[in-house]
Amino acid sequence: METNRQKKIGSVLQKDLVDILQGEVRKNGITNLVISVSKVSVTTDLSIAKVFLSVFPQNKAPEILEAVKSNTPLIKHDLSQRVKLQLRKVPNLMFYIDDSLDYIEKIDNALSGKENPIENPDLLERRKKS
Repeated sequence: METNRQKKIGSVLQKDLVDILQGEVRKNGITNLVISVSKVSVTTDLSIAKVFLSVFPQNKAPEILEAVKSNTPLIKHDLSQRVKLQLRKVPNLMFYIDDSLDYIEKIDNALSGKENPIENPDLLERRKKS
């Protein structure tokens, strides 16, 4: 369970990371790409922030994640300049792809009957317990 302080710091980091990442996309003239920060969770000692990114289109997500990870020191520096009045020390950033929307879509498809095991018996193999 996150404390109020962790939630507040997470929301401050999230807002500023969105500005930084979307600013870089605009500055480099990249079109047809949307990067959003869906969640930032901060550890209890405030030393690590897990940043979950949503990338559209989804097929570019792995390459965008690698690009963001390779530029983590620059992103952290930009972030520290923005939050220097609110935080004494900026947490280390760890970036992940947020695949919760894909997961929700799979559940919706299963519940709406689009995945019918009678018509497609291959689905049953996937659902068997090992």
